[in-house]
Amino acid sequence: MSTTVEPAAVASGDAVRDAVHEVAGRAKQAARALAVAPRQAKDAALTALADALVANAEQIIAANQEDLERGERTGLAPNLADRLRLDHPRIAAIAQAVRDIVRLPDPVGEVVRGSTLPNGLQLRQVRVPMGVIGMVYEARPNVTIDAAALALKSGNAAVLRGGSAAESTNTVLVGLIRAALESAGLPADAVATIDPWGREGVQHLMRARGLVDLLVPRGGAGLIRTVVENSTVPVIETGTGNCHVYVDASADPQMALEVTLNAKMRRTSVCNAAETLLVHSSLADSFLPTVLTALKEAGVRLHADERALAAARALGIEAEPATEDDWFTEYLAAEIAVGVVDDLDQAIGHIRTYSSGHTEAILTSDLRAANRFTAEIDSAVVAVNASTAFTDGAEFGLGAEVGISTQKLHARGPMGLAELTSTKWIVTGNGQTRP
Repeated sequence: MSTTVEPAAVASGDAVRDAVHEVAGRAKQAARALAVAPRQAKDAALTALADALVANAEQIIAANQEDLERGERTGLAPNLADRLRLDHPRIAAIAQAVRDIVRLPDPVGEVVRGSTLPNGLQLRQVRVPMGVIGMVYEARPNVTIDAAALALKSGNAAVLRGGSAAESTNTVLVGLIRAALESAGLPADAVATIDPWGREGVQHLMRARGLVDLLVPRGGAGLIRTVVENSTVPVIETGTGNCHVYVDASADPQMALEVTLNAKMRRTSVCNAAETLLVHSSLADSFLPTVLTALKEAGVRLHADERALAAARALGIEAEPATEDDWFTEYLAAEIAVGVVDDLDQAIGHIRTYSSGHTEAILTSDLRAANRFTAEIDSAVVAVNASTAFTDGAEFGLGAEVGISTQKLHARGPMGLAELTSTKWIVTGNGQTRP
């Protein structure tokens, strides 16, 4: 099995920089080959990878168990442990995501637009790979596969930093990826990891301008902020998920209850989980007690504003007063902030103030309210009568994602194949000169 580049006996300083630059330089060479690789070769590598994930599931799970046990000894947060954990169903789902990417069209060479000028010049704007994409993430071995698969299909090389929490798992996964590349006649260096050089390696990756074309951080607010503030390589920010659900006055109560519970509890440790529930004041005596009871029965810790707190206490439900920080918090756990608003304007104002720009949902039967909400809420994804849990590359038909972009340049929302490409103009003439 092919493995990633072995680290030299390095500790710090220039040696680490040189080692990281060597990995990135090899990736840059590999990216040139991938940029012109036929779809058949890329799809063959992806198919081999999907097969290898299933065939080597026991080895992956054994390595993952090492990471989980180490995380337990070092106090890894429960939400990160949940993201880290792999089992047979999760590995099968990751392999299926790779197969889904195989079925998607190759974005490289797609004509975005074109025209013929009056002088006969033919113009085409076509999709091209970014080049070398650096991924910095933590405790998410599924991202190792998703990022590598999407990069490969879109003709890019990937340099990965998966963090110490998942080091054993990622070592196995990167080995499988590199072997799959070689089996299809593609360069193994198209996917590599800088995990052996730790946090210092990340610092040099962030400054490898000219070797790395794009950096995508995926993780907690601290990690993302560090990359955004310190990188000289262009960064696409995948923001935290302080997602909101607003239950409007006209919402169907049963639908609102089911959607709210799904948005909060389907999987609490992921960025598309709802962290704040806003309820219209006209529902304070009907829907609010119902949803508070259901959330409490589901084991959710409640942070409530004055009116929601009074409703909870009237029901004998334990809740605590919501602080200003609570409205900003991405809990990534069975916790939620609950507030009562007097109208749609107040709901929109609250979301504009506290949202991280990820996903917001309105539950309503009022078309005008829905239209205002979708027009005035400036987040990457805005849902009407649907759970925030649907914000996901696979659910959106992208096969997988490298993250949910919450910035506005180039890519926004789930980032799939198209978001990992740039464009170039091809001008074809027959001797035209410009007067």
